[in-house]
Amino acid sequence: MCVPITETWRTPPLAPLPLSPTLTTPPALHPAARLPEPGAPRTADPLHPPHAPGPGKPSDWVQRWSHLVRPGGRVLDVACGTGRHSRWFATRQHPVTGVDRSAEALAALPPGVEAVCADIEGGPWPLAGRTFDAVVVTHYLWRPLFPVLLASLAEGGVLIYETFAQGNETVGKPSRPDFLLRPAELLQAFAGLDLVAYEAGFEAAPDRFLQRLCAVRPPGQPNSLPVRYPLTPLSAPPG
Repeated sequence: MCVPITETWRTPPLAPLPLSPTLTTPPALHPAARLPEPGAPRTADPLHPPHAPGPGKPSDWVQRWSHLVRPGGRVLDVACGTGRHSRWFATRQHPVTGVDRSAEALAALPPGVEAVCADIEGGPWPLAGRTFDAVVVTHYLWRPLFPVLLASLAEGGVLIYETFAQGNETVGKPSRPDFLLRPAELLQAFAGLDLVAYEAGFEAAPDRFLQRLCAVRPPGQPNSLPVRYPLTPLSAPPG
């Protein structure tokens, strides 16, 4: 059974870093939130509410960088809800594992997706020892999970992260600091990865402040030449 918990963890402030509006990759080929306010269910997504028809459209950021995941690579969808990103990767022939605390949400995952019901904030990490070729997190922030996400990436694995940032309290929810990334926080938390792309800023309709990151776990044996991470797909994806 997945048991709700009360949010009690707090993060000490990080020293601010200079913030660039957009960072992209080195010119060198890759081998290949949900953030509720108190009282809201953890599976609530402010941009894709549970009462909306259908599973919801995948994030543009996730779609943009999913070509970096190696063909047939294993994908972990963290705090997956009803599985808009699990579905996206499954239709592209990736084996997908979705983890969420809501059994009701997991019941909506498409056939073939491994569903893991677990309280990843109040209990042990349910996938200890397993690694994935991609880890996807959107609209979800639980800072103690950052080291677990890193450990869950296989060599060459892609981290695709997008969630709300400071400033969002001026336009709506989430508004609590616990649920909002500090300036450059994703860059600091995942500094050991090869950065491919980073964005921080404002988007409208609905109004929101976001940080987005795409980064890759470098190979264990460094190459003499830099790895080339394509900024655009080399060919049209299936589906």
